[in-house]
Amino acid sequence: MDTQAIRAQMPTLVRGHVPSNVRSFKFNIFDGQPKVSTLGFHVDPKPFEGKVIATTDEAIVVKTGRAEFAVLDKALVTDVPDEGAKVQVEPYARRRFDGLRADTPEESTEFTADGQPYTVKRLILGSAPAKLPIPEPQCPELQELIHQLEQLPAPDGFRRITHLLVDAGARDFTVVDPSPSNIIATPPAIGFTVASAKFQGRVTVLYERGLDTYAVELHREGELVERVDEVFFDTLGQMLERLIDDGSWRLIRVQRLSGRKPVQH
Repeated sequence: MDTQAIRAQMPTLVRGHVPSNVRSFKFNIFDGQPKVSTLGFHVDPKPFEGKVIATTDEAIVVKTGRAEFAVLDKALVTDVPDEGAKVQVEPYARRRFDGLRADTPEESTEFTADGQPYTVKRLILGSAPAKLPIPEPQCPELQELIHQLEQLPAPDGFRRITHLLVDAGARDFTVVDPSPSNIIATPPAIGFTVASAKFQGRVTVLYERGLDTYAVELHREGELVERVDEVFFDTLGQMLERLIDDGSWRLIRVQRLSGRKPVQH
């Protein structure tokens, strides 16, 4: 979508949909690019509702407030509603393995001096963690692999590698947590099942002690279908993207809440 062209067209597209006593209007563009806050960190947009007031070859314009609009990239929406339709729009938001948004505050139970419990919610601005649903391992190399998956960025620069795994439907996690004496005979590994348009099956990330690199294996119905050796930690996200990420996470989900009302003659 040509965002510069859309910006130039917006005054014409929203004409007749802004109150006469309002001198300006606001709009957000949703084109698959990460949103950045005024403080400079990535943020995940919230779902919203509105009315479709205009469409072009490249964009859908939704009125979301008195003088507020959203512009959706037509190539990314899951449905193209008619003008006049009321819709619910859900742009991409990073998620955790439990299905909740990754920016959901973390809750913990604390206790007062006299033993009374209370709930504390913690939210770090700019933080959207997706922690792997596995127990803390003993093997230092496995600990480092977990840290890298949770902290290193995916190639898009918006997600972490674990967000990439969530978007690929990763589940049924297993780990190989060897003792130091067995680290070569039984390499540390994390395994999981994915279900994306690019690959459906079992994925295993193994640590190769001799080369200090990783290997990634893909299994389908118990058979090895691909193995990539000598994957360095800083290319692990790129490799997993190539193997299992189908890109569907970029889609903007649009649900029609109502169609255009018929014209009364």
